[in-house]
Amino acid sequence: MSAFDLIIRGGTVVDGTGADRFTGDIAIKDGMIAAVGTIEGDAAEEINANGMVVTPGFVDIHTHYDGQATWDQEMAPSSWHGVTTVVMGNCGVGFAPAKPDKHEWLIGLMEGVEDIPGTALAEGITWDWETFPEYLDALEKLPRTVDIGTAVPHGAVRAYVLGERERPGAVPTEQDVAEMGKIVEEGVRAGALGFSTSRTVLHRDIDGEVVPGTTATAEELVEIGRAMGRAGHGVFEMASDMMREWNEFDWMGKLSRETGLPVTFAALQSIAKELPLEEQISTMRAENDNGANIVAQVALRGNGIVMAWQGTVHPFRMKPSWKEIEELPWEDQKAKLLDPEFKKKIIAEQHDFSEVNQDIMGLVMVVCGGWNMQYEMDPDFNYEPTAEESIAARAEKAGMSGDEYAYELLCRDDCKGFIYLPILNYADGNLDFLMDLQQSDDTVNSLSDGGAHCGTICDAASPTFMLQHWVRDRARGTISLENAIKRQCSDTARLYGLDDRGVIAPGYLADINVIDMERLKLGKPWLAFDLPAKGKRLLQKADGYVATIKSGKVTFRDGKWTGQAPGGLIRGPQRAELAEAAE
Repeated sequence: MSAFDLIIRGGTVVDGTGADRFTGDIAIKDGMIAAVGTIEGDAAEEINANGMVVTPGFVDIHTHYDGQATWDQEMAPSSWHGVTTVVMGNCGVGFAPAKPDKHEWLIGLMEGVEDIPGTALAEGITWDWETFPEYLDALEKLPRTVDIGTAVPHGAVRAYVLGERERPGAVPTEQDVAEMGKIVEEGVRAGALGFSTSRTVLHRDIDGEVVPGTTATAEELVEIGRAMGRAGHGVFEMASDMMREWNEFDWMGKLSRETGLPVTFAALQSIAKELPLEEQISTMRAENDNGANIVAQVALRGNGIVMAWQGTVHPFRMKPSWKEIEELPWEDQKAKLLDPEFKKKIIAEQHDFSEVNQDIMGLVMVVCGGWNMQYEMDPDFNYEPTAEESIAARAEKAGMSGDEYAYELLCRDDCKGFIYLPILNYADGNLDFLMDLQQSDDTVNSLSDGGAHCGTICDAASPTFMLQHWVRDRARGTISLENAIKRQCSDTARLYGLDDRGVIAPGYLADINVIDMERLKLGKPWLAFDLPAKGKRLLQKADGYVATIKSGKVTFRDGKWTGQAPGGLIRGPQRAELAEAAE
């Protein structure tokens, strides 16, 4: 009988701690890392990793697989990019607790905020739960390629407690807030990894209403945080517009100091936020110097929109002629779009902004004509384009208007062309400002939104982008491989108390990637219609992942799912066994 289940031999090991890489073997037994170094024994299976980089599996702490996780074992696209653990339930949206008469409302909330097709959610979700603990029990029934953990979402909690009283600006009573706290405490004690809320006007339900957390008071948020404190663990996660009068860091610092728990927020560079990113970080650090534990979640590329004719957004959506054809079958739409007379007509038309909410008018106008902020996604597109690559610049060079160039671009490749519009994190026209944040212990790499924004982005590929662009190819300056792996593995895991993963050492979970860094390359995005009810989603694969291993089982070989599904539900913080116990 073999001594081990699997041995990965001769790889360049980057262990997730930030330590220097080394060449060695990794032995796996019973889903755990049993030994690292020079392994003399044999195994039932061996992987030759000579010339390859071997890393821990990636831990993605900001996803929205809340619905998909109830029906999908493969958990793509995150699982295609070396991710072996996801945390969902972010931004205050999710599906538990859920009274039967609120199912449609919760779907509308998720569809509006995260651009997940409501028809797919309605067909895919079985709703065999009401309370949050029952939701966890339902999640536990399905094995997957990745481990999943989840937060308790504010929107669902508020809807459960307030019922028909839940409206924008609704003020819960003290009894309501106490009841919300009980639900959150119950969820955390049952295994939730924390609580989440959203306080940005960009997050709206399918009817255009702001999400419940937007108008919540600091007192409500702190009281809910105290409920996690009573349970003894959990992360308070938030997206916010950071309005000055809200004094977000005051209550975040108070909550963290009082409970001893971490508070984490989406830290994004935006011309729309009253608090510039630099001030967000400096204010956070002042609170941390005073005993708080606030952590900024940062994205590694511009957060924005990938636009396409069949996507959720494109520059011509507000034109009357588009409105006339938007409900037609795709083949009929395509025929119209390729008709020179239709093209001439739609380009000449004015946009109809009559039904646009004023809070997002600026964004809509950028979508419909901000050609200096939009970029052509050609085959070697690297997500850090220059001004010379903008549609404005390329249109001028071609002797065309921006509208004409964008229209023709979208019509390329059988009307499957893409335009990239970075809304956040790209005010400078580059990503230089992220360099210092990549060296900071009070920031974590995050905000992939895996499973969400199905018709507009595919940032679930962020771990691959980190390695390809930030570690290997970036002309404006790179980060070290060791630091990148630490930030995507052990740093993200530690924030959520997942101390059993993110490191390659005896006693840790055998969640591992074997990567050919020379071949690593993001593929071209494409729109698939493979969700329930033929719902659409933007997908992106990558070359270079030789193998991904979850709990000792090879889940992906050369980018293809093996059919193995060893992933399960994470309930609460996890601790690694002592290394000595595994030897």
